[in-house]
Amino acid sequence: MADDTYYMRQALMEAVKAAEEGEVPVGAVVVCRDRIIGRGHNLTETLNDVTAHAEMQAITAAANTLGGKYLNECALYVTVEPCVMCAGAIAWAQTGKLVFGAEDPKRGYQKYAPDALHPKTVVVKGMLADECARLMKDFFKNKR
Repeated sequence: MADDTYYMRQALMEAVKAAEEGEVPVGAVVVCRDRIIGRGHNLTETLNDVTAHAEMQAITAAANTLGGKYLNECALYVTVEPCVMCAGAIAWAQTGKLVFGAEDPKRGYQKYAPDALHPKTVVVKGMLADECARLMKDFFKNKR
């Protein structure tokens, strides 16, 4: 049985893919019963779609795998704190657990909508936060 660190490392691998594609390096995986059922990374530039965040990609893939829209028995691992849009999707999917790495004080849901998640969603903050933040900082430093 893998642990939160293992799954966050899987999300980090997705974030690296995003960076390699010129996307903001955010990655996500959805886990259900110790199995990854959805993966995603930012595709906003690739798809010219502001909603194509890593979380949205992973949630859609997981729902397709399960054949249903609710992820109440699942955990979502994402390298950066979700934005308000993604927090809303996480809530609508009734996701059982959210684990995120780096906090996003500028655009994260905690600042704008701290109650956006489903009340039963368990939240774990700061998982591999330094690694997740470093990936973002390096990406933007190289962009400048």
